[in-house]
Amino acid sequence: MKTLKYTLITLFILAGLFAVAYFIKTNSKSVIDFEIGTPFISSIEKKTVVTGKVIPEDEVEIKPQISGIIQEIFVEEGDKVNEGDLLAKVKVVPNEGSLNSAKGRVSSLKIILENAKIEFNRNKTLYEKDIISEQEFQNASLRLKQSSQDLNNAKSDLQVILQGTARGSSMANTNIRASVSGTILEIPVKEGDQVVESNTFNAGTTIATIADLSKMIFEGKVDEAEVGKLSINMPLTINLGAIQDKEFMAKLKFIAPKGNEEQGAVKFKIEGDVVLNDTINVRAGYSANASIVLEKKENVMVISESLLQFDKDTQEAYVEIQEDNQKFERRDIKIGISDGINVEIISGLSIEDKIKVWNKTESKKIGDKEEESDEDK
Repeated sequence: MKTLKYTLITLFILAGLFAVAYFIKTNSKSVIDFEIGTPFISSIEKKTVVTGKVIPEDEVEIKPQISGIIQEIFVEEGDKVNEGDLLAKVKVVPNEGSLNSAKGRVSSLKIILENAKIEFNRNKTLYEKDIISEQEFQNASLRLKQSSQDLNNAKSDLQVILQGTARGSSMANTNIRASVSGTILEIPVKEGDQVVESNTFNAGTTIATIADLSKMIFEGKVDEAEVGKLSINMPLTINLGAIQDKEFMAKLKFIAPKGNEEQGAVKFKIEGDVVLNDTINVRAGYSANASIVLEKKENVMVISESLLQFDKDTQEAYVEIQEDNQKFERRDIKIGISDGINVEIISGLSIEDKIKVWNKTESKKIGDKEEESDEDK
């Protein structure tokens, strides 16, 4: 019994000593002196950054007018060409079925022409003897001329199959020429490759891609939350990943009327004409960022965004205003646009107010180490 009594007395004494030590430690903490921030007058911009790339305004794919095999290529990627310049030459490989059909047609029309000549000569003799009318003689003459023309057409078709061009043509179909002036961006074929002509049922094989690199556009995609704030002719500031410390100006010229879902977000394509500097070589496909000012206000009252606090229940913004030395009072405010550093104050503050820097950090020593902690209000 006595042992239990002594144990209880010991516990009470220890508890009392612990309480005294905790009280002394708690009251020995240093008083935190909060720093003060003040509103100031400034201009503020709300921007968005759109990622994309710089590409030529127009790219033209050069395709052959006849199927065959690439015999020779006269240009290289990066070369500048003018309209009509020779790019490549195609060697014709005749289709056996078409070739046999064309040869058979030529043979048949030769027989028809020989028969038309015999008939014409016979009718001519009869006409000279006034045995047949002039109309019958003219019909025979017409059949001879038609047979001769049909044979010439058949021979031209045969020559196109064999050589890729007809007699008397000023430009051979086997010669692939540039249809526009510009720079060769890509040559996806090489000598010996088989190519297919462009026709109604087939897009054809691309021999080369040509574009005018002096006319470039920025192409990017913007989120649906911001597309409604864009308008045609808005200025863009373009920064290229490959060219440091250089900015290019652009003007927004296109906003897609329909968005596409990408990774759970709806994106809208935009395009802008880029103003190029002749002293800087901009290549097609450079990655780029476009900075767009969505909203701008001049000479408004702002504060540092770090001074803001938000009510846990209503999520409304407020600050703590110094009423006396290190004594603060909460004040609800209405805020406007923010640039990520400063925020516009619409109402609730005056330029003379002193605002508590509530998230000031203080160094605390723990043993031989130091750590940073955030002091709340």
